This record gives sequence, structure tokens and C-alpha cells, in this order.
Amino acid sequence: MMIDILGQSSFMEEWGIYILPLVGSVMLSYAIFSLVRDLRKPESRKVSDRLRDDGGNSGDKSIEKAAKASILRQQREMESSIAATLAKLSIIAALQRMLDQANIQWSAARTLIHLVGAAALGAGVCHFLKVDLWITISVAAGIMLLPILVIFIMRKIRLNKLLNQLPDVFELMSQALRAGHSLPNAILVVSQQLPDPVRSEFARVFHEQNLGIKVEDALKNMAKRVGMMDVNFFVTAVCIQRQTGGDLAEVLDNISAVIRDRIKLFGMVKALTAEGRLSGWVLLALPMVVFVLEMVVNPQYAEKLTDTEMGQYMLIAGAVMQLMGLAMIQKIVNIKV
Repeated sequence: MMIDILGQSSFMEEWGIYILPLVGSVMLSYAIFSLVRDLRKPESRKVSDRLRDDGGNSGDKSIEKAAKASILRQQREMESSIAATLAKLSIIAALQRMLDQANIQWSAARTLIHLVGAAALGAGVCHFLKVDLWITISVAAGIMLLPILVIFIMRKIRLNKLLNQLPDVFELMSQALRAGHSLPNAILVVSQQLPDPVRSEFARVFHEQNLGIKVEDALKNMAKRVGMMDVNFFVTAVCIQRQTGGDLAEVLDNISAVIRDRIKLFGMVKALTAEGRLSGWVLLALPMVVFVLEMVVNPQYAEKLTDTEMGQYMLIAGAVMQLMGLAMIQKIVNIKV
């Protein structure tokens, strides 16, 4: 009985050494953040209150939602010195672009900080549970990479859907312009008549120009945010037409026809490269299936990889090389159209 009490006491002391400083650091950081937030300039608070205000008699408040969230996110990043420092890194810019393309209203700097903290917490829990080193590394890497993988998949699905909607967008804008609408009103028609993701992107453009940004600049922001060549064509055509004049409706009809042909060609290329993409996934899954079967059929042989330090490092290296091989195959078969 005395041994159990002593063991529990030593266990609690070990946990306390690591947990108490962590809790204290979190509370201190929150206190500093609250103090800085309360000492903000009154003008900044007025801007935040107005952006958060949901009042008004406008019909569809979702038109304003994306732009307001983006402005508030940028303001919070400026107030946080850590987030502002991280925002200057190229990896943060790439992650922020991925989040915007997936229509996730998160800050890239804060997301990365949270992922690193969660990975460190997971590694700490594995360390306290006395699990193997390779499991600890795998858990930390999984916590870091799996959310990014989910965001990447959401981004790819949304951009593919957006690409298929672009011909209808340009035809609708062309009809609105021929009916006598201005370009901002044509953008509003698109945001009201078509579903997401086109709806949210063009609604954001419309609301940005309502806040005082030029239509050309708002469209350039959308092109930069989306990162698609077809959208760049559209924005370039609009900017040239705004400077030199011309029939924008006819230009939009031509762009719509070109995009439809590109979508057909992209479908043909995707069908022809399906075998290569399937080979990549098969080569990724085959070693894992063989390893699981080996664990069932001959566990003594497979335990040389799981129970020895060298085997654990070999498993980690093999998993990394498998992912690199899959990425290389996907890069080869991803033909630009």
C-alpha cells in the first residue's frame, strides 16, 4: 500500500513539473493578449464593432460575411505580434492562400501555431504514456499533417467545382451587361443567382467594392485568392475594358467558350492519365497491406521492425519515401491544360 502511494505521488510530481509551467504560460499569454486588446485605439474598436454589426435591412447578409471575416482576420493578425511575424513567412502565405481557396475563414499564422501546439501536446502525452519513439513521432506528424491534408482536399474539390461553374458565370454576366446592368450589378446578379463557390467569391468582390475598393482591385484580389488561369483571363479582360472601352459582353462570351473547351480537354487528359494516378495509390497501399499481413502471418518476423530502434527508424523512413513517391507520380500525371 505504501509503495502504491509513493508511486502515485512520484507520478503526480512528474506530471506537475510539466503541466504547471504550461498552464502558467497559457494563462500569462492570455492575460497579455487581453490587456493589449483592451488598450486598443478607440478607432480600431469602432471598426470591429461595425464589421461585427449584423443590423441593417439588406436582403442577403451572406454577401457581406466573407469580406467582413477577412477584414477582421487581418486586423487580428496586425494586433498579434507573433501572428504578424509569422505572416511574413512564405509558408504562412501559402497556407493562408490554401485556407482562402477552401473557403475556411481561419488565420494561417494562428492555425500553424495551434497545429504545432497540438502536435507538441500529443508528443507529450505519448512520452508520459511511455510509448515507443516511432509512435510518438507518428502521432505528432499526424496531428500536424492530417488537418492540412483535409484542407488541401477541400480546396481541390472547391476549385474544381468553381472551374465547372465559370462558363455559366460569364454567360450570366454577359446577359446582365446586355440588359443594361453595370459591372458591379452584374457581379451582384452572379452572387444572387448561382450557388457556391461562385456565389461566395463574387459576393465578396461586390461587398469589397461597396466598402470603397475599386472594382478592378476587388477582382484582382479574387484572382489572387483563387489562383486560376481562367479567372486571371476574366480579370485581365475586365481591366483592359475599363481602361480602353469595348464590348465586354462579347469578350465574356469568348472566354466562356474557351473555358468550356478547356474543361472538355481536361476531362480527356484526366481519363488518359487515370492509370498513372491509380498506380501511385496502389504503390502507396501495397507495402502497408503487406506489412499488416506479415503481422498476422509471421508476427515474429514483423516485430523486428516494430520492436527494434533501427526497425522503427526504417518504418518512418519508408513511410516518408512512400509519400514522396506518391507526390512525384501525381506531379508527373498532373498535366497542365
